[in-house]
Amino acid sequence: MRVLWVCNIMLPVIAEALHREASNKEGWLSGLLSQVVDREDTDMTLAVAFPVPAGEEIPQSFVVRVQGEHPACVAEATSATEAASAPEAASAPEGGGGYLVRCYGFHEDTVHPDRYQPELEEELRKIMEDYDPDVIHCFGTEYPHTLAVCRVYPHPERILLGIQGICSLCAEAYFADLPERVTRKVTFRDLVKRDSLRSQQEKFARRGVMEREAIGLAGNITGRTAWDREVTTGWNPEAQYYPMNETLRASFYEGSWDPEHCEPHSIFVSQGDYPLKGLHYLLKALPGIRRKFPDVQVYVAGNDLTAYHTLKQKLKISAYGQYLRDLIREGQLEDCVHFTGRLTEQQMRERFLRSHLFLCCSSLENSPNSLGEAMLLGVPCVSTEVGGIPSLFDGGRDGLWCEGHRLAETAETSRNTTDAAESKNNTCNSKELKTTELENIVKSMEKSIIEMWSSPEKMLEYSKNAREHARKTHDKEKNFAKLQEIYAKIAERQG
Repeated sequence: MRVLWVCNIMLPVIAEALHREASNKEGWLSGLLSQVVDREDTDMTLAVAFPVPAGEEIPQSFVVRVQGEHPACVAEATSATEAASAPEAASAPEGGGGYLVRCYGFHEDTVHPDRYQPELEEELRKIMEDYDPDVIHCFGTEYPHTLAVCRVYPHPERILLGIQGICSLCAEAYFADLPERVTRKVTFRDLVKRDSLRSQQEKFARRGVMEREAIGLAGNITGRTAWDREVTTGWNPEAQYYPMNETLRASFYEGSWDPEHCEPHSIFVSQGDYPLKGLHYLLKALPGIRRKFPDVQVYVAGNDLTAYHTLKQKLKISAYGQYLRDLIREGQLEDCVHFTGRLTEQQMRERFLRSHLFLCCSSLENSPNSLGEAMLLGVPCVSTEVGGIPSLFDGGRDGLWCEGHRLAETAETSRNTTDAAESKNNTCNSKELKTTELENIVKSMEKSIIEMWSSPEKMLEYSKNAREHARKTHDKEKNFAKLQEIYAKIAERQG
């Protein structure tokens, strides 16, 4: 069976083979690839297409030889001559060793994923004609290349879209109850980059328009939550929906959280660089948490959005970064909020294990991989009850819920134009309503974190339950078997 993956990043194994910097995003794709590489009982041959920034040179077709359990560790790019035979090589050719993956680069404006480029259609058409796949599996529905595949490929019954988030609804939740004065603020950086908070929201909405069209054109959809199933079947009731859980990065299946080896009263947040991730909720809750636990420390993965020491930093600060800085100053939190900088996979794992609690504070998520990784390690978790998270995390058993942002619209009636997004945002964001919701979320978050740390015995129970739940959800063997079953069913439908 010939399968073509159309991805939104250059997979780390490919980046390594080309001696390029690897992305630490979408780590579950590497986990899934490891299953393909390590299995001997599959007849699947694999090709991977990925975006390359416009103007950047890369071979249009080449082969990566992958070896070992962790494919990101050992890889080499092979010659164009060997590439010609790669699609038929489910195992390594004589004398070579390893698994061969055919690779295709296509040019895309990766800086502006909200802009559709018609020229993508021809590039992707050539790739699909060259490889002639039985199944095309597109990861991420909100990218221009996914829509291009759905528009030009004449066999929608062979297209499988993998749902990650739902961009149009993320656009609705993007501001995450920020005060209107913040959403309207524009700093020097925002002006120069044309990247204000409102323009960011509009970009999400535009990506949502592409996403909705792609979902409407595809013959098959795979998702992992009750929420994404409700949304996508509402948009395309004719498509076949296949539920399938994700395989996460290999290192997170190893090791287990131990309260004796973590920093007491430390909170880890895996991302906080834009409002949807909800870091401001935590910063507003932190003074109350600190009154109960004066030694509380917060670690946020990623660069410091609040840096303001040099002239360069002052010129680069965004409106959201300025708001976070204001909250830190007002709450006198300078000594307990730390931005870790960019973390590798191993550094992320270490940060999880050193933390006393993992917090998912997003205003909307489908199934955040960071929460799954925390649960796999047994880190005690508190999460907002939003989107698809209830399909991943059982609040009250695996950890504790806190109140989350309420979408103004149901999935069935969600809008699909930027004009409507702006109109809806203006309608539902009255000061009184937003203030009340913000206060409720902050109080709920404060209460849940204090409750978690007030009962060490209960916290250990949550840790054990979360770990057991996550190992079932993210079971490598079962998830890969399910994927193979989905591919086979799509092939059967073609027949």
